[in-house]
Amino acid sequence: MNLESLGADTCVFGAFAMHASRGLVLGRVATSQRDQYRLYTESGEVAAEPSGALWYRTSDVASMPVVGDWVAARLVAPGQAIVETVLPRRSCFARRAAGRREEQQPIAANIDLVFLVSGLDGDFNLRRLERYLTLTAESGAKPVVVLNKMDLCDYVAARMAETEAVAGGAPVLAVSARSGAGFESLAAHLAPGRTVALLGSSGAGKSTIINRLLGEERLRTAEVREADSRGRHTSTRRELVPLPQGGALIDTPGMRELRLWAGTESVEAAFDEIAALAAGCRYRDCSHEREEGCAVAAALADGAIDPERWASYRKLWREARHHEIVSDPVAAREQKQKWKRIHKAMRKRYKSR
Repeated sequence: MNLESLGADTCVFGAFAMHASRGLVLGRVATSQRDQYRLYTESGEVAAEPSGALWYRTSDVASMPVVGDWVAARLVAPGQAIVETVLPRRSCFARRAAGRREEQQPIAANIDLVFLVSGLDGDFNLRRLERYLTLTAESGAKPVVVLNKMDLCDYVAARMAETEAVAGGAPVLAVSARSGAGFESLAAHLAPGRTVALLGSSGAGKSTIINRLLGEERLRTAEVREADSRGRHTSTRRELVPLPQGGALIDTPGMRELRLWAGTESVEAAFDEIAALAAGCRYRDCSHEREEGCAVAAALADGAIDPERWASYRKLWREARHHEIVSDPVAAREQKQKWKRIHKAMRKRYKSR
């Protein structure tokens, strides 16, 4: 298999060069399930598993191979390999894992574009799209918003206008995976060496879009429930699929929970018009609540900012700020000391009454 068509460039080959002298081969992770992988290599597909040394050297589970990763592997038998090293990632779409601990869950690595797929049925949700756009900004990839099922919507133009208002300049495309309408604009974003990940809710039509782009029924699909337009998790794993003309698509299962693994800068990138207004506030640390000279408060009063979008921004910003504090031991300690001082002052005030 030609790895250059799958995205191997001078940076990838340069990072792999030191491993080639050890007799290792370059591969890209096509599927990853627990500690079992399938790799694309120059000699074809091979099954693989991590070496003990890789487990020992890796600082956390999030740094182990995921779909899209470039790896250095040792061939140990026909069709069998051992992954020795994960090459540096140039981009990674990730969310916060389930549970209380602050842990990263990578979804796909080394992606160029993210197709954020939303159905123009009951799946349409601008607030969820804002969350996806924030995580895409954090990933290092570029977003393209894909509004699927245009054949089921009587007001496509209005939906596109609503979406463009929150997309921050990202392309917004309306398509029908069932009929093929609009797929010329979608296919224009594909190219040899380019990797595109499709993300969105279960039932949005990600697998159907990939099948149409491939020109074959490669991935299993199913109808959504009529009552709520929800899918049935037909895709059960993440998979990198090579395109006949070069490049690759990454199919992903629907994500119903999308907790942020992103900083406040990514939130501001997704809400660039609000960040631009905030730059005009009188105070640099303006909370946009009661301060004089707050440009954001003035815009809200004038109706220049949608109140629902503002509420979404505040929610995501607080979530991202919490992530920054918890991830940084120094910031977490400072935040804890700050609240201790506040509580101490409050107790002193109550005692003086």
